[in-house]
Amino acid sequence: MTTKKRGSQTVALSNPPSIAGHANVVGKKEGEGPLADSFDYIAPDDTFGESTWEKSESAMQKQSLELALNKAGQSASNLDWLFAGDLLNQCIGSSYAARDENVPFFGLYGACSTMGEGLALASMVLDGGFGEWAGVVVSSHFCSAERQYRTPLEYGSQRTPTAQWTVTGSGAAILAREGPGPYITHVTVGKIVDKGIKDANNMGAAMTPAAVDTIAAHFRDTGRSPDFYDLIVTGDLGSLGSELLVELLEREGYRLSNHVDCGTLIFDAQDQDVHCGGSGCGCSASVLTGYLLNGMRTGRWNNILFCPTGALHSPTASFQGESIPGICHAIAISTVK
Repeated sequence: MTTKKRGSQTVALSNPPSIAGHANVVGKKEGEGPLADSFDYIAPDDTFGESTWEKSESAMQKQSLELALNKAGQSASNLDWLFAGDLLNQCIGSSYAARDENVPFFGLYGACSTMGEGLALASMVLDGGFGEWAGVVVSSHFCSAERQYRTPLEYGSQRTPTAQWTVTGSGAAILAREGPGPYITHVTVGKIVDKGIKDANNMGAAMTPAAVDTIAAHFRDTGRSPDFYDLIVTGDLGSLGSELLVELLEREGYRLSNHVDCGTLIFDAQDQDVHCGGSGCGCSASVLTGYLLNGMRTGRWNNILFCPTGALHSPTASFQGESIPGICHAIAISTVK
């Protein structure tokens, strides 16, 4: 029996699944940023017509999934599996969004790395022959995240210089076992990395060591160098975390000249007052399903390493003085199968 495992953490998919459809919806602030033209729907306000922020998040997921399915020419009933996640307790944004779809469902939690986790699992399932179609959808909402992780907006607390702005947005991708590219060719599954950071307002520093670990593992496992990729994209390290990533990877012997971060792309740091940039599940998901995949379809890029990162903490753990574990998954996407 041959194995698809490469090295310690990477899977080389023998039948790379196609990204048949992808779409996103975002809030008003995101629609005022530099990537506005890459979003499928920009809400006039962040309620999405709902009475609570949590219901708004579910509404975003339902809308982005429907748009992605339409682009793939499929209905939800044709999905063999749905992988979904968000930042809310018990993933209620995802489960409430999926309850009317009547689709086999996996609820995921990888914090801001959830889009990578979903793409990794969906790709391996389809490559293994366990279905023909899989959907991946994730979301985050600034207001629901602030209420859960920090303080309600009504409190009006001061944000620290290292803080990031949780993106209000949702991204969805429909994967097919057969079809035209872009294709997911390799998956490098991350390990939990914790360097003792305890500041819940400094996610960039907490998540960067995990990104360094996973990206370096991907290069070792595949034998590829950084310049194999047109872009190496991290999820939401923000400006501070991005600087740390480049410095720490250079110490590992990998010089990055092609690195960008979704958290620094989605907002205008000067005009939108987001401090270190964007964060949240919806950050990397909406950038991937718009700006990045659109660019691949137009021939701007042929090979991208998509590496969303997550901080796996909770308010309870923070109150108890625990440090913040980080995770990062790397997804190699190519226009060539």
